[in-house]
Amino acid sequence: MTQATQTQTKAATFTHLVSKEGGVKYPLKALHVCEETFSPLEVAYDYDAIRAQVTRESIQAGPNSIWRYKAFLPVESENPIDVGTGMTPLVKSHRLARRLGLKNLYIKNDAVNMPTLSFKDRVVSVALTRAKELGFTTVSCASTGNLANSTAAIAAHAGLDCCVFIPADLEAGKVLGTLIYNPTVMAVKGNYDQVNRLCCEVGNSYGWGFVNINLRPYYSEGSKTLGFEVAEQLGWKLPDHVVAPLASGSLYTKIYKGFQEFIKTGLVEDKAVRFSGAQAEGCSPIAAAFKEGRDFVTPVKPNTIAKSIAIGNPADGYYALDIARKTNGNIESVTDAEIVEGIKLLAETEGIFTETAGGTTIAVLKKLVEAGKIDPEETTVVYITGNGLKTQEAVQEYIGQPLIIEPKLDSFERALERSRTLERLEWQQVLV
Repeated sequence: MTQATQTQTKAATFTHLVSKEGGVKYPLKALHVCEETFSPLEVAYDYDAIRAQVTRESIQAGPNSIWRYKAFLPVESENPIDVGTGMTPLVKSHRLARRLGLKNLYIKNDAVNMPTLSFKDRVVSVALTRAKELGFTTVSCASTGNLANSTAAIAAHAGLDCCVFIPADLEAGKVLGTLIYNPTVMAVKGNYDQVNRLCCEVGNSYGWGFVNINLRPYYSEGSKTLGFEVAEQLGWKLPDHVVAPLASGSLYTKIYKGFQEFIKTGLVEDKAVRFSGAQAEGCSPIAAAFKEGRDFVTPVKPNTIAKSIAIGNPADGYYALDIARKTNGNIESVTDAEIVEGIKLLAETEGIFTETAGGTTIAVLKKLVEAGKIDPEETTVVYITGNGLKTQEAVQEYIGQPLIIEPKLDSFERALERSRTLERLEWQQVLV
């Protein structure tokens, strides 16, 4: 294997790594934990330098991908890995909003993100660009599915060797959606947290670039683009309220960081944005801590259909709690049955088929509205982070079947009448 070469730019705006607790500085290497405070490391930037080179107009003139925000991302290369990731639709909801009684609901739809139909394409594009800059030729990840898809696909595009680790009981669509790119796939007999612990050992032994371990400070910055895009798509304004899924807590905290960076650099006006989070009851350590008023997260053993957010020991749980509380937001959990109903509700009202993480988020949105915790007048953005084609097993038993007919008009008409009768009966049950 040979070290990849990249064209470097003189205008890199990231300066060092810094621990979230204690502010200890580290060089821009493949590091992720502070040796003094044991807290996570994150990327620090020169915001004066960003302000000097970025305007609304320069961003809009950039590529139609996450790389229009390159000055806010931790890469040096003039040629980052660009597979068309980002700039996904911000859909103004009408039918779902009306069903829930909201007037200004928007859906950030990363179910159509490229190339693998989840928000993970954002973080992996950043992580693998940085991996090449740091000289890695083999990349890896611990994944609940979507991350394995993204890492395998983008590694194939970038010409990097790839080995991914997944729980052995993963949904078939996510396994297939990884194998097609021909990486080495390790299916571990255990849950995600066990997979992650194994990957830490492998990373220490083999010197690979694990996107969500030793490259995590760079990787996680890619999620900020979900905040940047929403602000730009709302006409350079921040929303009043966001509802996003919580797994490790990283996505949630980075959307917040993205909004704060746009404020710091003068791209949007300062505004209080409420942050609410969504978890499945079968894996809800952050929601439990929020409800009980704790500032620490107690690990749990996951047991839910929402496998993509089934992280029992969330690395950024503490920071997610802090954001929810200081922004006057909420963190709620919902049952697997409510998750299925959330998937169906979004599909039948807006034509968006989401996976179980999105079903969780929609179900929590509905729960918050019913509890009076979302103002109908607020501009609310709900984040849909993955595509339902990846988790078909979750809804297969809860949707209808096709009507089998003969190739004759009278056969069609009899079936149509039966269908309409069934619809009337269903509506009568709803009304009762």
